[in-house]
Amino acid sequence: MELFWWLFTIVLFAVGLIGTVLPIIPGTTIILAAAVIHRMMLGAEKSIGWRSIAVLVLLTLATYALDFLGAYFGAKYFGATKWGMWGAIFGALAGLFFGIIGLFIGPVIGALAGEFIAGKRMVDAGRAGWGSLLGNLAGMIGKLVIALVMITIFLMTVPSPI
Repeated sequence: MELFWWLFTIVLFAVGLIGTVLPIIPGTTIILAAAVIHRMMLGAEKSIGWRSIAVLVLLTLATYALDFLGAYFGAKYFGATKWGMWGAIFGALAGLFFGIIGLFIGPVIGALAGEFIAGKRMVDAGRAGWGSLLGNLAGMIGKLVIALVMITIFLMTVPSPI
């Protein structure tokens, strides 16, 4: 039965890694759930400790911060006004309702709209939108790295099943 739970955990880890790239699936949340399920099913002596789970929870929360702040800081880096940066955040939130495409286009449209509200020219607004897109991509890469760190922490702290 122990091997079944290891296989189950590995499958959830794979789904979680896919979810860090596909915004529809909550990747790091699935990885955290896999670790918690493994702990509940196999017990303390054969699974991860509660301290390690606490670290995984903190890393999961960090990925959610990356989701929302990536577009904000990307727009800011490319010279967006506060209107453009807030537009990028609201665009990211609105994009959640439109699937994968919405998660990439929402912050760009939000940053553009914010810059237009602030009275900026098309070139400046385009720079802010571009920054928002690059910030989202950097956030996605950061989430993938954090997910890999989470899996590594799990594998390093859990005794081998063999």
